[in-house]
Amino acid sequence: MRNPLDWFGRREALLAVACMAAVLLFSILSPYFFNADNLSAVLNNSVELLLVGLGMTLLLGVGGIDVSVGVAMGLAAIAVGRLLQAGVNPVVAGLAGPAAGLVIGAATGSVVVFGRIPAIVATLGLYGVYRAGIYLCLGGDWLSGLPVGLTDLVGTGIAGVPLAFPCVAITYLALYVALRRTPFGPHLLAIGHSEAKARLSGVSVNRTQMLAFIVSGALMGLAASFYVATYRNVEMTIGGTLALEAIAAVVLGGTSVTGGRVSLVGTILGVLLLRLLQNGLLLSGVPSLWQPVVTGLLLLTVLGIEAAQGRLSLATLLRPKGGRLASRVAQ
Repeated sequence: MRNPLDWFGRREALLAVACMAAVLLFSILSPYFFNADNLSAVLNNSVELLLVGLGMTLLLGVGGIDVSVGVAMGLAAIAVGRLLQAGVNPVVAGLAGPAAGLVIGAATGSVVVFGRIPAIVATLGLYGVYRAGIYLCLGGDWLSGLPVGLTDLVGTGIAGVPLAFPCVAITYLALYVALRRTPFGPHLLAIGHSEAKARLSGVSVNRTQMLAFIVSGALMGLAASFYVATYRNVEMTIGGTLALEAIAAVVLGGTSVTGGRVSLVGTILGVLLLRLLQNGLLLSGVPSLWQPVVTGLLLLTVLGIEAAQGRLSLATLLRPKGGRLASRVAQ
């Protein structure tokens, strides 16, 4: 059995090789791929997905999911944009993103946890509610040409390093410590294995599930702040494919779609592989229309492999989760 203290497991090692193979392949197919500017753009374009993917890792680990996370990010981005338009200090406006995300995450979690509605069903319904909220807030128009204060703040960063990268690194490190060194991690994965057994063992199931949704919401809101800082606009279609990309990256990284197993390093590598593929295909002349197709096929492939290995079946998705309480946290 894999040592939980190892940085890399088999899935993570395969993903690292896949990322290197993608870099090699697209460097051959396009002369514009392997240069500092393009690779830097790939990393910059990964920031929002890395943060949302981290939250999705928690939700899948506890046996939940949130398919409304993309449009929810749109609502948080609108909050940030409106404050910038009103001339609010960029620091305050930036912090409004995580604050709005926290509130949205708590609302989503309340519907799932206290409403006793399956997460996939509840968040599908909330997707429509949040999408309508975006339309009402924007009035059918875009927020565009936003003030540059937040953009300058994020771009200046720390010692010349854009603020997004240390924020992402600190966030991942903090969550890694929380999963490995506090009861949150074992409780989260115990619920993912079997909610009924976790309750019998004295785990506060509702509190842990709510915490997962709240943290996921705050991370989504932080991603919204970085989105506004990068693009200085909020469009009506914001976040349309973000949930699909986050789920694909997280499952590709080794987190179980049925709960009870997470991999933070796997999520990072899954996000990087997705962004490398999307960027490489675009530079190779493949229309961007095919990017969601590639993402969907990757997700189906991974789920198919898990089903073939007996880790996933329709029955496991529909019945209460079973399995041992002893659980582990991969990086």
